[in-house]
Amino acid sequence: MQPNLDTRKNAFTALGKVLDDFIGGKLENTDKGEFLNKKIDKASIENPWFDKTSILNAFNGISLMLKKEKLTYWLTKYESRIVNSVIPKDIAVIMAGNLPLVSFHDFLCVLITGHNFIGKLSTNDQVLPVALADLLINIEPSFKDKINFTSGILQDFDAVIATGSDNSSRYFEYYFGKYPHIIRKNRNSIAVLDGSEDKDSLKALSKDIFMYYGMGCRNVSKLLVPENYSFTTFFESIDSWRSIMDFYKYKNNYDYNKALFLVNKTEHFDNGFLLVKKDERLSSPLAVLYFQKYYSEKNITNYITNNKDSIQCVVSKSYDKTNTTNIVPFGKSQYPELWDYADGIDTIDFLINDTE
Repeated sequence: MQPNLDTRKNAFTALGKVLDDFIGGKLENTDKGEFLNKKIDKASIENPWFDKTSILNAFNGISLMLKKEKLTYWLTKYESRIVNSVIPKDIAVIMAGNLPLVSFHDFLCVLITGHNFIGKLSTNDQVLPVALADLLINIEPSFKDKINFTSGILQDFDAVIATGSDNSSRYFEYYFGKYPHIIRKNRNSIAVLDGSEDKDSLKALSKDIFMYYGMGCRNVSKLLVPENYSFTTFFESIDSWRSIMDFYKYKNNYDYNKALFLVNKTEHFDNGFLLVKKDERLSSPLAVLYFQKYYSEKNITNYITNNKDSIQCVVSKSYDKTNTTNIVPFGKSQYPELWDYADGIDTIDFLINDTE
């Protein structure tokens, strides 16, 4: 039986509560707590980038999304169309795996609109999506017939949502272009500094840079800084992340890129765990942060406009003159709201209108 919209909202709210309780230690010595701990351990073994801290960060972000008042606010403008217009279809979602549960928002959008979810799991994240689906089904059993995961070839679907690299997006376009689709490409995020930021602001910015080891599209990979900007306060403010070098995969990337810079005599800053290089490109390697100087606000606007299709969000306290890119405060890039759609494409609107 198809769960109605209120049932679906209540189930996801309850799922958020489970994750919140788990993070807060309220599920110790319970079946749900034991279940999640086992899944965390298994996910970390299968993909070492998914350490417990990263997974708990993902749980926290999802639990914040699933607050009842946020779900209600988000769905208000769609509710009548969801209730009156949506005929359940089978939606294939090709899931990314660069971060833990990075495709959860697509999972939520498909199910909250009443469609059936067919998830093609990433080889890098095969444990956690299924675990959260199991928890959701335990909360609301009517979801059982609406959720299916596969690691094989996708078959028998009506529309596609796919997220991948620029190369894989061309593959997706070729194979899925005849279906209604959302196909997302690689993006990165930037921060705009004006030189007046205090240590607390820059410490918050460090979360945008280093959370998930910098592997997400909402991680800041580049700074736009004013002429004569000094990095002294910046480096002092981010020093609390020095322990990131304890993780061997991050350290390997740092060591490799440092060696390249030294061999090639590339000018750069180095604080012992982050390499900062002047570069006009947007996407920096892991353990490297690019920066570019601007000389006027027009320089900033032009850069953002020229790169709008490659920028996921802009982190800044002072720059807010663009309507083309999502602007977020320092420290918040990894905590998008429900309505902060990836690549600026309204997933709910697609699922209501383009799948008819």
